[in-house]
Amino acid sequence: MKDADLIKELKSNNKNSVNQLYSKYSDRLYRFIFGYLKTEEDTLDLIQEIFIKIWNNRNSLREDTSFESYLFTIAKNTIISTFRKKLSEKEYFEYVKQKAVKNSSETEKQVDYNLLSEKVQFYVNELPEQRKRIYTLSAEKGYTNKAIANELNISIKTVEDHITKARRYLQENLKEYGFIAILFLNMFI
Repeated sequence: MKDADLIKELKSNNKNSVNQLYSKYSDRLYRFIFGYLKTEEDTLDLIQEIFIKIWNNRNSLREDTSFESYLFTIAKNTIISTFRKKLSEKEYFEYVKQKAVKNSSETEKQVDYNLLSEKVQFYVNELPEQRKRIYTLSAEKGYTNKAIANELNISIKTVEDHITKARRYLQENLKEYGFIAILFLNMFI
């Protein structure tokens, strides 16, 4: 079956067409991605991500364009995003490591976990009621923003806004504890 026909099928929500496209292109896509990422696990994850993107964007596909070019463009952009993410994670890890070493002697003097935990709870309790509830559901109970929005019957943007403002408020009020307070907020809450 031609790619244009498969795209028509795909746009009409025929899941078999994505399987056919996968069968047709996955080997070449694998070799292309593996050439950059060098690990089978990352390569297979990316292939899956690419075909999910194709399925999710199926209605915007044009039948008169080369599907192969479209597919490899998505692959190239996804590889670039993966490299950026890995680089950013590596840089962040190095930054945290440097800060931890630099502040290690101060850490023992500055922070008692229980004291910091009590301070955080004190400031959480000072938040406006709705913000406190949203923050508690997110940070302490692990709800996703979507789950919070559904439970409270508000928009996801409203949830995000409240969480951002709550975090900012906590960070401002815990400045005296330095970098360790930021780590505490991001790792334990």
